[in-house]
Amino acid sequence: MHGVGKPWSVEEFELDPPRAGEVLLKNVAAGMCHPMNTSSPETSAPNDVMKSMGMPEMFPLIGGHEGSAVVLEVGDGVSEFQPGDHVVMSFVASCGHCRWCASGTQYLCDAGSLTMVPGMPTDGTFRHHTLSGQGLGHLSKVGAFAEHTVVAETSLVKIDPDIPLTPAALVACAVPTGFGSVTNRANVRSGDTVVVVGCGGIGTSAVQAAHISGAARIVAVDPSEFKRTSATRFGATHTAASTEEAIDLVRDITRGVMADAVVLSPSLVHSDLPAAGLAMTRKGGTCVVTGMSPQTMTSININMQDFTLMNKTLCGTILGSMNPRADVPKLLELYSSGILKLDEMITNTYSLDQINDGYDDLREDRNIRGVVVFDQEVTR
Repeated sequence: MHGVGKPWSVEEFELDPPRAGEVLLKNVAAGMCHPMNTSSPETSAPNDVMKSMGMPEMFPLIGGHEGSAVVLEVGDGVSEFQPGDHVVMSFVASCGHCRWCASGTQYLCDAGSLTMVPGMPTDGTFRHHTLSGQGLGHLSKVGAFAEHTVVAETSLVKIDPDIPLTPAALVACAVPTGFGSVTNRANVRSGDTVVVVGCGGIGTSAVQAAHISGAARIVAVDPSEFKRTSATRFGATHTAASTEEAIDLVRDITRGVMADAVVLSPSLVHSDLPAAGLAMTRKGGTCVVTGMSPQTMTSININMQDFTLMNKTLCGTILGSMNPRADVPKLLELYSSGILKLDEMITNTYSLDQINDGYDDLREDRNIRGVVVFDQEVTR
């Protein structure tokens, strides 16, 4: 990606061998995620804007933050991985040593908080270069849209080699983000009423988490009829095309109590959405903001008296407040046991040359999850 709003280009690049604490990977599959799509002017900034703010320039960079791969080579000091291992990437690194990792909140790791800064997390230099020698950043420090990439070991989770790598790619971002929004941040329990706004890959994972957690009523809200229909196959009991429609629906099915938990997971969270989410939230309930907002959005308008006097909670989450090394294997156990649906979430797969087609399908609401696959037959 050479700049905001530009199409993806498929190019050759130079890749250095891994240094200390790093791993060379052969990528197998990479999910296409809207919130982390660097071509969107609402979620990323051009180089001149970044430079004016004293921040590192983003472009050019290798995309892809939701991936699965096979280890080819390890650098000095790497003991957890060896060639042949199957791994899932984590766009939030877990160093294991900072205050947050040491207290069990690896999703807030200090190293992970630098995920959008170009350069290797190990030493700040580059392993990926253009053919002219310019350093190439790799999105979220992983670069899953390349046939090969070098990644810090702190951004990888080893998985069971019997698990298919294409569906496994989804547990790098979409699935833990949506699943954990329900189970970790909203603390959904059996019998609850849950509303999920936005039913792409993240929202569909939230719907599944609510269903697995025993929610009695699950309302899927999305303007796309395709996504609403799809959500019912993953556990949604009711659907609505808008938050206005959903507010009336939730009031009706709960006899005015409203929802125990609301998860806001659209492709973009605009300033009016938190107020709508809180309007659907019961007294003492929780509204989780999971989707990304435009970079320029710095404030929201909510009914503060209702928020305060009704004891409601409005909270954010990164990676569903899940710890990659502990929770990715648990999610894959749910998949292996047939409880969590991953294959069914993949609407289409694409070759790398078809990546722009995949993002067109994403923008036009034709996919729950599109996945780039390397050296495999695609299904489109």
